[in-house]
Amino acid sequence: MPHRAGNLKRAALAACLVAGASASQAQDNKVSLFKVVTVKDEIVIGLSDDEMKALGGSDASAVAHTLAQKGDMTVWQYNVHRGPNGELQQAPTAKIGLLANASLRVEPYSTPYTIVPHQ
Repeated sequence: MPHRAGNLKRAALAACLVAGASASQAQDNKVSLFKVVTVKDEIVIGLSDDEMKALGGSDASAVAHTLAQKGDMTVWQYNVHRGPNGELQQAPTAKIGLLANASLRVEPYSTPYTIVPHQ
């Protein structure tokens, strides 16, 4: 019996380590979603932590400010799709260009789905 308890402890520890590594990897690949309201429609875009740092901020105002300053931005558009296991997830679908003169507002966007990081 003690041998079996030791195996259970080791298995539990291994599971915790794997879960911790997965959480760390997901955190490293964190994507912030934003809704961009244009004159024609609304789209959801995703920016990685590195992309947000390059913009000099971590919120919608940094995206709006950069768009206004540069006049355009290339970003990933995100939409809801089914993942490999059939679960709904927010995933990148196309790399698109945003133009400042067509964008009216940038705001944070939340989703109940898992966010898939872009490349």
